[in-house]
Amino acid sequence: MTDPPAEMPISPARASSLSQNLAHVLSSIKSSLPPPRTTPPRLVLVSKLKPANDILHLHSPSSSNSESNAKPHPAQSHFGENYYQELLEKSRILPRTIRWHFIGALQSNKCKPMAEEIPNLWAVESVDSIKKASGLEKGRSALLKKVGSGETPLKEPDDLVDSLNVFVQVNTSGEAEKSGAEPGDAALEICKHIRDSCPHLYLKGVMTIGAIARSQAAKEGEENEDFVALRRVRDELAEALGVEQGTLELSMGMSQDYESAIRCGSDEVRVGSTVFGERPSKQDAKIKEDVEEEKG
Repeated sequence: MTDPPAEMPISPARASSLSQNLAHVLSSIKSSLPPPRTTPPRLVLVSKLKPANDILHLHSPSSSNSESNAKPHPAQSHFGENYYQELLEKSRILPRTIRWHFIGALQSNKCKPMAEEIPNLWAVESVDSIKKASGLEKGRSALLKKVGSGETPLKEPDDLVDSLNVFVQVNTSGEAEKSGAEPGDAALEICKHIRDSCPHLYLKGVMTIGAIARSQAAKEGEENEDFVALRRVRDELAEALGVEQGTLELSMGMSQDYESAIRCGSDEVRVGSTVFGERPSKQDAKIKEDVEEEKG
């Protein structure tokens, strides 16, 4: 696996925009916490179709961005991608300290290579079948064997999470075009399989992509039906599995509705366009942006 490049320039204007947008999101997250909650949810920055330059800027400590005159921001660790090939390419040129989340539609034939080829893949959030969970298990098991034999050396302790975190995706909206296991027995069987038959996976929680229209339709003080449904599914799964509710996280809320999701108890929000701006088409997207550094 290749080392990340020593430098990945970003224009001062772009750096400033990213930092300001991130600051706005972090402030909104804090103000959305319902009393008496004080711990903010995990923030996953969804960087699909955005260049690695953007990711590196947000992942780097503020002090390293002094030349760009960008507003200081806390270094971000968690980034989400929707496409396997894009995630693989970015993981090869960016620091291993990034904690990658795969949040897109998951193809069964990509599960094993994804878990095997990306040591710092921290979570896969779109598991909706036993077959896909088994593929991820095979991949992470194979990676650990390579590490043990020295075939895949690790440079830093953060390079690898022994157990790959997985979220079971639940289709709470009932929309035919949405992926996800049906609430109830279908979701429970996947959870049991992960717990009982996948020693290299860790059941982190449940995830949903709710219907944005429901968040928009919710009146002041009302909760999105999808978020309420996922919370109920989590509670039922915890009881059936014999674990505390808090051991299963809720991953819900995106750019348009993350504040509502937090008020409903979300443990993780996935925010993309609010920080990165409008996305290009897939055919126009670049893994790495060529930026000429300004010379003084």
